[in-house]
Amino acid sequence: MTYVQHGRAVLVLGLPLVGGHLAQFAIGLTDSIMMGWYGVAELAAMTLAGSLFFSLLLFGSGFAFAVMPMVADYATKNDDQQIRRATRMALWWSGLFFAAVMPLMWFSGTLLSAVGQEVSVAQNAQTYLRIAGWGMLPALGVMVLKSYLAGLEHTRIVLWITVASAVVNAFANYALIFGNWGAPELGLQGAAIASVLSTTAGLLLTILYALRKLPQHQLFVRFWKSDGEMFARIFRLGLPIGLTTLAEVALFAISAVLMGWLGEVPLAAHGAALQIASATFMMHVGLSNAATIRAGNAKGRQDADHLIKGAKVVTFLSLCLVALATSAFLLFPETLLGIFFDPKEEQLDELLRIGTILLALAALFQLVDAMQVIHLGLLRGLLDTQVPMIMAAIAYWGIGLPSAYIFGFVVDWGAAGIWIGLVLGLAVAAALLMYRFWTKGSGPLFVEK
Repeated sequence: MTYVQHGRAVLVLGLPLVGGHLAQFAIGLTDSIMMGWYGVAELAAMTLAGSLFFSLLLFGSGFAFAVMPMVADYATKNDDQQIRRATRMALWWSGLFFAAVMPLMWFSGTLLSAVGQEVSVAQNAQTYLRIAGWGMLPALGVMVLKSYLAGLEHTRIVLWITVASAVVNAFANYALIFGNWGAPELGLQGAAIASVLSTTAGLLLTILYALRKLPQHQLFVRFWKSDGEMFARIFRLGLPIGLTTLAEVALFAISAVLMGWLGEVPLAAHGAALQIASATFMMHVGLSNAATIRAGNAKGRQDADHLIKGAKVVTFLSLCLVALATSAFLLFPETLLGIFFDPKEEQLDELLRIGTILLALAALFQLVDAMQVIHLGLLRGLLDTQVPMIMAAIAYWGIGLPSAYIFGFVVDWGAAGIWIGLVLGLAVAAALLMYRFWTKGSGPLFVEK
């Protein structure tokens, strides 16, 4: 295949995945915007609660992410039995993970207070998580089934199901947060209920599609039947992916905790700026998923030329997105931040001042954040997860987190210092992962396993 053909294939596969991740992001964005209009205190609490929820969700999603390259590989061999086994055992692991982490969300107020959060913010976060936490189970199920469908290159339906979930969330938020259309005004609790409703709707739609369009896989026939060999394989592949994701996401979650030490206003500004930066990151995640699928297919066919050309194309497309996002963050910061706050908010000027600084720093980490997630996707396609996990731990926890604390509190640069630490952690991760793929991707990693 030529580079142009690779580009076309990546876009056909990747654009629906990008759209799907943006639609998923829109759920959190809608929550943040509506809660920001409802009150700064509530937005601060939801920022804190959301950081804990999504850290746990993405950790548990390691089992779902393991499905994507495995299904892509098995699909090249037309092995329906292996596709069913991998998907089913990933669903088993997702259920077990939910049972393990729900108590953490139920008693999250004590945990958040213990790490220095204001009592009122911690209790509001717990109120949110005691409801939203039940959405973890359908959310994990959706992640597994979306990975299964994406591995089979059914990416358009992944987009439309996620869009449907986002629409359900938006309408439920509007009704339940503010008390519109005759619904009770529930504030934070309303946002939590809307989140559970939207993820449940997404799971039901995904199951219906799989049963209707892919009956040959019989995903739910004798679902209770154990499969020890595949159960262990999903664990061995999925746990490092989950820990790698957790290493990065927890870095951002702990940055929210550090921001909470600075006060309610910096925490709310951090939440808004992070939502904006996350929008563009979701586009890179979509391209990373496409990279995983393409790399998995190349590995299944043992086509090294296909792998390397595809990697170059997806990296180029990601860099184009970086250029666009960086320009927007630097040229229109107040316009972007203004979406999240009531124009009559008394502390609006301070929120915009801090947020503008953070968006300038977000422009700096766009490049390194994009490169680390693209190369993670390529390595996952080659079923290489353990060494990237170690690299991520070194970058995020050995460098990023200590730097955030030092620059934020020891050097006393406040919110900007915390984000400088994030930039350093992401930069080291990008460098390590790029080195591993380009030196070993078409050699030992390609023929192993």
